Amino acid sequence: MRALRIIDTDDGPRGRITEMDQAELTAGEVVIAARYSSLNYKDALAITGAGKIARKRPLNAGIDVAGVVRSSEDGRFHPGDDVLVTGWQLSETRDGGLADLVRVPADCVTALPPGLTLWEAMALGTAGFTAGLAISRLRDNFQTPEAGPILVTGASGGVGMFAIQMLAQAGFSPVAVTRRVEAQGKALRELGANDVIAPDDLDLAGKPLGKELYGGAIDALGGQVLADMLGQIVQFGNVAAIGLAAGPKLETTVMPFILRGVSLLGINSVECLAPRRDAVWSELAGALKPAQLEHIAHETIGMNDVHAVCDAIVAGEHSGRTVVDVTR
Repeated sequence: MRALRIIDTDDGPRGRITEMDQAELTAGEVVIAARYSSLNYKDALAITGAGKIARKRPLNAGIDVAGVVRSSEDGRFHPGDDVLVTGWQLSETRDGGLADLVRVPADCVTALPPGLTLWEAMALGTAGFTAGLAISRLRDNFQTPEAGPILVTGASGGVGMFAIQMLAQAGFSPVAVTRRVEAQGKALRELGANDVIAPDDLDLAGKPLGKELYGGAIDALGGQVLADMLGQIVQFGNVAAIGLAAGPKLETTVMPFILRGVSLLGINSVECLAPRRDAVWSELAGALKPAQLEHIAHETIGMNDVHAVCDAIVAGEHSGRTVVDVTR
């Protein structure tokens, strides 16, 4: 079988397309014949060696996969079933989806919900699932459109683009936050953003609280940007933290939390448990399915093109989503 495998080289971990035996795959009860995967920032870090994502090596790359069950030792799944896997330590401690076959524990497998094709599941992938999970958590904590606009940081990335369109479709007013206001502003408004601003526009100049301007946020940055936006969320608003592109440290005060009742909601899409995972995927196949999914997932490539796209992702020269046809 063919796989894009992370191996140790003289230059550090790198992804290489190679042949391997099915018996070498990490353990699990379900074997999936992969049809599609997708490329995320973590994939790019792992494959280029820019980040040490694969904690054991050799290990197959790809944190997402959609395909057809080849064999199953678990009664929940049967040969021929269409399924998907996102997260669950794929490409970290388990062999991932950029391979002909993937073997995983049954608890990691999600049945493909009606309303999605295998390609659409990977056009969404971890990015779409993370955006959907963040919106689910906001709603669980009583976020409503009436509370005010929702900030979306990292707006030109996969999660951000999906979040903007999903929020707009759900009746919210998204405000895109990006350093590429001029370059991406028109496209983000076409996805549903009511406004497009730069991260610097949120700067509170060291003050713990500012005006209550935003109903909530989906934040991919962390760091100072997150600290500043917390001070501008309305009473009882929510911020869903999905990433740390601007840094892992959060230097703030408790004032937004105790004076305005703001909630900071952590989003862990990697190990989200089955009941919520199934519910989110059902929504992604229904009301939250992005109307412009094929526009956001603007290209489908073969395995031999993965390295070039990963280089572009690491260089900050890539936007939207790239699906990988594993059979090509």
